[in-house]
Amino acid sequence: MTMRRLPLLIATGLFALGATAALAGGSTAPFQQYEPDPALKTASKSNLEGRVRHACTVVQARLTSATEASLERPCGCYARQTLRSLDTSEIEAYRATGYFNDTARAKALAALDSCKLQRPV
Repeated sequence: MTMRRLPLLIATGLFALGATAALAGGSTAPFQQYEPDPALKTASKSNLEGRVRHACTVVQARLTSATEASLERPCGCYARQTLRSLDTSEIEAYRATGYFNDTARAKALAALDSCKLQRPV
């Protein structure tokens, strides 16, 4: 799979225990053989934020060659802004699939820009 095909949170969903799907960007096509973490369905909003933040740090560290520790603050910004901007249906879609749908992805990309993080290719 290429970075282009991995959703923002999305390519790293597999690396971040299904939270990789949390990073905005990439294709909206469903991942073949990808099964979201069943814990997403009942996770609290703060747990979802933590998963998104972790996925962000993993993806951004790969993109920028920075340490994950140095990305905690900007990825915290990204996770907070993204989850605050999602409506109930977008959160439920994320819980069901493990990645952001088209409308949520647009909001996640805006949060990446606002928090001065690099967009995935």
